[in-house]
Amino acid sequence: FYHVVALIAVAFAISRWPGSSLSITAGWLFVAGIFIFSGSLYLLVFTGQRWLGAITPIGGVAFIVGWLLLAATAWRGRG
Repeated sequence: FYHVVALIAVAFAISRWPGSSLSITAGWLFVAGIFIFSGSLYLLVFTGQRWLGAITPIGGVAFIVGWLLLAATAWRGRG
């Protein structure tokens, strides 16, 4: 849920600072995080394949890096 808000913030950052590759990368990391984190959990529940639990933290790392890049975009855009 919160990462949809992050995607909206990325869209705002891209419109506010159009040349920023950090915000574009942040957006793709949020999309990847949504698919990897949530997708692996859904597949884990529906299939019972326990090894999918090992993939879930990769999505979490994508979320964290996405937030850091979004913050860096905002920080650079201030000045």
